[in-house]
Amino acid sequence: MGIVHTEGGFVEGTSKKVGVVFADYIDIFKGIPFGAPTKVMEKPEKHPGWSGTLKTTEYKPRCMQATLMQSDVRGAMDCLYLNIWVPQSRSAVSTKLPVMVWIYGGGFLLGGGQGANFLDNYLYDGEELALRGKVIVVTFNYRVGPLGFLSTGDANGPGNYGLWDQHLAIAWVKRNIAAFGGDTENITIFGESAGAASVSLQTLTPYNVGLIKRAISQSGVGLSPWAIQQDPLIWAQQVASGVGCPVNDTAALANCLRQTDPKAITLAYQLQLLNLDYPLVHYLAFSPVIDGDFIPDDPRNLFGNAENVDYLAGVNNMDGHLFAGVDVPNINRPLQRITPDEVHKLVQGLTLPKGTAALDIAYDLYTDNWGANPDQEVVKKTVVDMETDYIFLVPTQEALALHNINAKNAKTFSYLFSHPTRMPVYPSWVGADHAEDLQYMFGKPFTNKLAYRPQDRDVAEAMMAYWTNFAATGDPSQGNSKVPTPWLPYTTLNGQYLEITKKITTKSMKQDLRSPFVKFWVTTYANLPNQ
Repeated sequence: MGIVHTEGGFVEGTSKKVGVVFADYIDIFKGIPFGAPTKVMEKPEKHPGWSGTLKTTEYKPRCMQATLMQSDVRGAMDCLYLNIWVPQSRSAVSTKLPVMVWIYGGGFLLGGGQGANFLDNYLYDGEELALRGKVIVVTFNYRVGPLGFLSTGDANGPGNYGLWDQHLAIAWVKRNIAAFGGDTENITIFGESAGAASVSLQTLTPYNVGLIKRAISQSGVGLSPWAIQQDPLIWAQQVASGVGCPVNDTAALANCLRQTDPKAITLAYQLQLLNLDYPLVHYLAFSPVIDGDFIPDDPRNLFGNAENVDYLAGVNNMDGHLFAGVDVPNINRPLQRITPDEVHKLVQGLTLPKGTAALDIAYDLYTDNWGANPDQEVVKKTVVDMETDYIFLVPTQEALALHNINAKNAKTFSYLFSHPTRMPVYPSWVGADHAEDLQYMFGKPFTNKLAYRPQDRDVAEAMMAYWTNFAATGDPSQGNSKVPTPWLPYTTLNGQYLEITKKITTKSMKQDLRSPFVKFWVTTYANLPNQ
């Protein structure tokens, strides 16, 4: 393919010969600009373009964010770039390929389009997925942390800048991907964690109607308790006071921040991880907000905008383990016990807005199987279940139901990913923790053969087949790739879901995922009065 003409100008990628059965070549473009350098608390703008041919062979810096130790920043303000992988066969140049656009997670606080890396092995390298599934894979950067999501809760600083970045990338793909051999009428957005909630919100905003054909949310939806910040001003004021800006007048606050060093703004927020008063999930400060514009209403009321978007969503069976490890540290210490009091305190933290009535019902429901003298493994699993349900599983089930109810001619699919963790530091009872699905979906067991077992390749192969088939046809069971068993669509009547494990058979299609717990949170809990 070599040189491609985009709206900004010509780009030249690299063509790589691949010695596998799936395709002969892959064309790779890294660092194509889709937006101008970003400005503090301003919507992104289209890139003005360039003259000559832009060499797109290197990843560009991620958007500015705190380092893991939160003592410094990495990344840049000039960060709106995307990366494209296009599978080619020797016989003909690819045309009308399905397109998959990836939105990364990271709590809306960190992340980049290429993902974490060990040397030159990047997590979100789209090559394996593109080659095996005969799809074009696109990844991109968007703003995170205060620079992406700080909001004054009014017109002076409406927020959602990171969501506008994502939308700009999706719209760029819609306008330009045909030049790379993509089908502009067949764009799937997919993402994990904060990226999965972003995917959900991008299907619910009126701004993307007609741009997106399908969507996949892995461990997160727009209804997740952390996906929408209800009190953005508190956090905006905290950052403002940290950098010496006025806090009592939102116009003055926003104007001052726009003149402030973005590095100082980024470091003015620190995510606390020790001795927390409440569960960790409540400390994720910078998330999307209901701004009356990009998100015009409570996400629950916006599913009409996704009526023609096929939707596939699910969670990992121990998605909450990561959070539980912070909230109840003894969970990962085999010799340490967790007391009923600690469990009680966690339930209290998760049901805080509704007070004692909710606390009592929830505690009884979750400890129902304990008996008089519960085993520690049972107690620890209960804690993980509780965090998984509240943070990920229940909101996902609610989103699937709302999608299904509102769908016109779109299908709905649900899954549970249960392939156990390979983290040797974890106790043996731990299942699939948060983000564990990513390595399989991006085909790492095939790129790093020595680091994985044959069963891990089975999981990766099945997952990539279902995902790319879904992107191509709207049905994970139909497409180029052979799958282990048909995946039946979800309906609100039976709640069908596929359990993804190392051996997927007809028995892997199940129904009513944790329905007593879903019913509690969606109906009983939701209808209790706030305290």
